[in-house]
Amino acid sequence: MNVQKYLARIGCSGPFPPTLDTLRKVHVNHLYTVPFENLTIHIGERVRLELPHLYEKIVSMRRGGFCFEMNGLFSWLLSQMGYDVTILSGQVRNRFTGVYGPPFDHFIAMVKLDGHRWLCDVGFGSGFQLPLSLETDSPQVQSHGVYRLRSQGKCIFMEMNSETEVPVSPEVYCWKELYKFTLEPRERDDFKAMCEYHQTSASSLFFCKSLCSLLLPTGRITIMGRKLTVTSLASKDHEHTTENKEELSDEEITEILGERFGIVLPSPLTPKDVEITPPPAIY
Repeated sequence: MNVQKYLARIGCSGPFPPTLDTLRKVHVNHLYTVPFENLTIHIGERVRLELPHLYEKIVSMRRGGFCFEMNGLFSWLLSQMGYDVTILSGQVRNRFTGVYGPPFDHFIAMVKLDGHRWLCDVGFGSGFQLPLSLETDSPQVQSHGVYRLRSQGKCIFMEMNSETEVPVSPEVYCWKELYKFTLEPRERDDFKAMCEYHQTSASSLFFCKSLCSLLLPTGRITIMGRKLTVTSLASKDHEHTTENKEELSDEEITEILGERFGIVLPSPLTPKDVEITPPPAIY
């Protein structure tokens, strides 16, 4: 781990003491600079989780990844910067099927800092921009949305306000569950089986759909299959307008990946966007 090289990859430079301000800066900068993508699966290669390999891919080759890769490497960076990091396991609610994934479906991290716990996640794709406080279940307003962490027994639900505008009163928020997790500490090796599952299962979004997405200061840009979606934040009230461009050609996909995401793939991409088969059991 070359911490300074990693920080330069996400647009940060200079000394960064392990403070809350630093945590917030590296978290949001990571989302602005490192694409959430699963293109390795769709160029005929395998996703590998060894930390040196992830460092080479994301930092040196300037690629992105999905949660096991992004949060796997980011949690290592935070540890090297002096933060107290705990790896956690989450289960994502599939936005196409409405079904939660199996245990170890999502890799996330908790940082303990000055007696306060923060949830960090740079590998979800359309999640929160800044670390979320685990010390409250109140709405947490951020640049691209409103989020909350709702406890139910040992389970914590990460939720987002699904309305396009921020309500005047918190009582009228419309919450949408994105994923659930517990605070039980996990190990990196615990996620190997689910990483393989997401590369091979017809019940996984990552196997069924090729995607590349990046947070922008003004919204988000995403390629899924052959469809380009650019979402813009119209104003500070989080009202969204969306522009879609259907059926990109292979040449257009290659061009946009290079120009907008900074990605040059080593092998030809086979765009994919097929229906997801709901898993046989609901976890």
